Amino acid sequence: MTAPQATELKNKGYDPGSFYHANAELQEAVDGIASGRFSSGDSNLFRPLTDALLYQDPYMLFADYGSYIECQDQIDRIFSDRDGWSRMSILNTARMGGFSSDRAIREYCDEIWHANPVNVALADLSPETVSV
Repeated sequence: MTAPQATELKNKGYDPGSFYHANAELQEAVDGIASGRFSSGDSNLFRPLTDALLYQDPYMLFADYGSYIECQDQIDRIFSDRDGWSRMSILNTARMGGFSSDRAIREYCDEIWHANPVNVALADLSPETVSV
């Protein structure tokens, strides 16, 4: 989702359970985790994770699940064309000069997470206090 779409969905009252119940594949994945299938039968090990996703999902992962799967399917198709994939990879690398992870993270913080920066005092890192 875009930041405006995420904000709109949150303002309408985001209910992760509705996305869970509407998507059988998502249900199967979450239920598999909750069942203990991936934790030697311990159905409580990942309960904090599954409960957080089902009842809170602050990053709206369930809302994005369908589009994530569609995108992954498209990537799978493109990847099977080795020449096309190589061309796209080279062009992507050549065009990423304008990318800034600092800018992207700042936009996520501002527009999606609404998180404020925290000032952190750096420890004294003079050469005599650093051991290698």
